[in-house]
Amino acid sequence: MKKIFFAIAFATALFSYKSANSQITDSTKEKIQVNINLNEIKDDKVLVTVKSPKISTNEITYGIPKMVPGTYSEDNFGRYIEEFKAFDKKGNLLEVKKTDANSWSIANAKKLDKITYLVNDTFDTEKGTGFGGDDIFSPTGSNIDAEKNIMLNTHCFVGYFTNYMSIPYTVTISHPAGLWGATSMIDQDSSTTNDVFSTSRYAELVENPIMYSKPDYTTFNVNGMEIQIAVYSPNGKLTAQDITPGLKTMMTAQKTFLGKFNSTKKYTVLIYLSDMSKPDARGFGALEHPTATTVVMPEMMGKEALAEQLKDVVSHEFFHIVTPLTIHSQEIQNFDYNTPKMSQHLWMYEGVTEYFANLFQVNQGLINEDEFYTRMAEKIEQAKTLDDTMPFTTMSANVLVKPYKDQYLNVYQKGALIGMCLDIIIRENSHGERGILDLMQKLSNEFGVSKAFNDEELFTKITELTYPEVGEFLKTYVSGTTPIPYEAYLVRVGVTKATKKLPGNVFIKGQSPYITVNRETKEIIVIPNIELNEFFSNIGIKGDDVLMTVNDTFYSLDNIYDLISESQKWKENDPITIKIKRNDKEQIIKGTVKLPYEEKKSFKAADAIKSSLKEAWLKG
Repeated sequence: MKKIFFAIAFATALFSYKSANSQITDSTKEKIQVNINLNEIKDDKVLVTVKSPKISTNEITYGIPKMVPGTYSEDNFGRYIEEFKAFDKKGNLLEVKKTDANSWSIANAKKLDKITYLVNDTFDTEKGTGFGGDDIFSPTGSNIDAEKNIMLNTHCFVGYFTNYMSIPYTVTISHPAGLWGATSMIDQDSSTTNDVFSTSRYAELVENPIMYSKPDYTTFNVNGMEIQIAVYSPNGKLTAQDITPGLKTMMTAQKTFLGKFNSTKKYTVLIYLSDMSKPDARGFGALEHPTATTVVMPEMMGKEALAEQLKDVVSHEFFHIVTPLTIHSQEIQNFDYNTPKMSQHLWMYEGVTEYFANLFQVNQGLINEDEFYTRMAEKIEQAKTLDDTMPFTTMSANVLVKPYKDQYLNVYQKGALIGMCLDIIIRENSHGERGILDLMQKLSNEFGVSKAFNDEELFTKITELTYPEVGEFLKTYVSGTTPIPYEAYLVRVGVTKATKKLPGNVFIKGQSPYITVNRETKEIIVIPNIELNEFFSNIGIKGDDVLMTVNDTFYSLDNIYDLISESQKWKENDPITIKIKRNDKEQIIKGTVKLPYEEKKSFKAADAIKSSLKEAWLKG
């Protein structure tokens, strides 16, 4: 999972001012049949009918997940289920009791023939108040917009009978002919109004999202993997063709970097672009699956800005193919959707994944060394704002509860840095021959998709596959309370601290914007009563000024990300003409661009003797 906090913070500022029970096996030849009706949608609600297997107990429980793999919050998807009913073969109602937010107990279960219920969507209920509240993280949620778009994350629509999670599912989806379902699953029905998908068990179904919309997709092949990019843009601002070139370049580089991790035959990227002018998705980022990624981003972003965000977001999710989708613990292999137990190893699942998402870019020439060093330096600074003495394994195992859940963001910061340090240790000890990717390959050979490791045994196994120093590092800095001396590891590859003066963004500093919008008029307004940067003071723009046009291009809420994207191309002393409205009077301001510069901590290569080890680390 990857949450994009820049996008949500900026957008918000603009608008504000597996069960542990025993399982019935496939040997019973039973299967669960599900019908999802997308033809008769009323009030954004979809009817789901589930034909039950033969139940041998007097009572059975049907559950909708409380939480799904790849997320680290208890979302209670059952709260979006309404009018839950159970019937026998004669159509008589059976007694149903709701036992918790996500579970329904059905009496006289031996007579059960089917259940029905309505599913409400999540996107238009999101408030955008940040993460950790009641909002569902959008890429795990659902959208139901009749005749336009259905984001069908299967766990939102389909549940499971206790003890029957390991039998096959057949899901039939009836839909308008104008809607096409993008997914990595194979449709077994050739008609244009009916899709049939089969999975071997519930967990496989949950890992296969579908997005229905007017067809807008591309496909391409990278080293034997078919990749499908599907886009829904409610106002038609962006298409799959717009997005594909950058993703193709990136995913080709990823496949080259991964080498032996090439088992997936088809991979689908589902991209939903949220309309920020109305109630819609507000949790931006992505969620990984073995053969797919669901992505939610704001539609108002320009093509270039979106492409840059997707490069980091989709690459992160794609690298989850390595871990936890291939290498994972028992807690993930036997995921309990109602009472989930967390693994100790978020440092690997999210941290190493985030490290790979940055390392491959310098490895494959998508960014230069300086950019890579700056990114790692930023992660060090961000990690320092969090609890640097909290054992990472303890935080991971308890990430659903306070105070540990408040430290979750550190998986993308310190987690990635743990991966970096381990990579350097392995490179140094192997004289540049091996790194952390080699370790991941060995772990996948030892375990793999169908064989999980025990949480408490992972460090021992990693030490066996690498070096004693690796084991000491994990004990001291990952399960221990000692902060990591990052500079001491970077100096091993000839890299030392440096300070760089870099141009910042004209309209935003960090996550604090200098501009907002009037929701009703869509006007872009300079935020009053704050200290503006050099760009504004140099050209004479003041707080409360309305920005109307910049260099003869009109800007408003509808294309504000285009303005942000365009401003990133501006150079010092470029001529600029801005039409503003001040005190209800329009005026033209002409001047030159003065960029706000910020001093940023970074690193630089400073030891030529260790250049070969550095090259092995970054390019090997």
